[in-house]
Amino acid sequence: MTVTVRLRAATDLEACARLLVEVHRTDGYPVEGVAEPISWLTPGNAVEAWVGEVEGAVVGHALVCAATAADDAARLWLERTAEPLTRVLAFGRLFVGTAGRNHGVGERLVRTAMAYATERDKRLVLDVMDKDRAAIRLYERLGWQHIGMVTHHFGEGRETGAQCYAAPS
Repeated sequence: MTVTVRLRAATDLEACARLLVEVHRTDGYPVEGVAEPISWLTPGNAVEAWVGEVEGAVVGHALVCAATAADDAARLWLERTAEPLTRVLAFGRLFVGTAGRNHGVGERLVRTAMAYATERDKRLVLDVMDKDRAAIRLYERLGWQHIGMVTHHFGEGRETGAQCYAAPS
């Protein structure tokens, strides 16, 4: 199987939106955003996005955003370091549909984002819901440093536990 990771193009958004709805249906990820998937995939602070393909079909997605003071992982990282917020990027919107699983698509997307941040002398941070155990295992296997736990609030009065990580330097 041919697996590639490339920059996301505007023409990929419909396929990514369909894929996001599929992943939400099968895995409950994300906990929010599937009512308007294209909006969720194109936040105003997005810096770069990639898609993973298997045999030319979009099967995965990842995104980095400029971190804000409201980002839990960024806040925790800044509490630990003297780095300015401008040196931090938030990683997220990582998902791989069933057709892309067990082909290394998720790992390649994460490594691509890590390389992007490193090339720009930025620190990559993220939060991941406690229930997303496979993602947690992937980040830990790739050397991400656990920096704390938070409660993620979503929807009307809903919440779930989340783990925060920083990419290795």
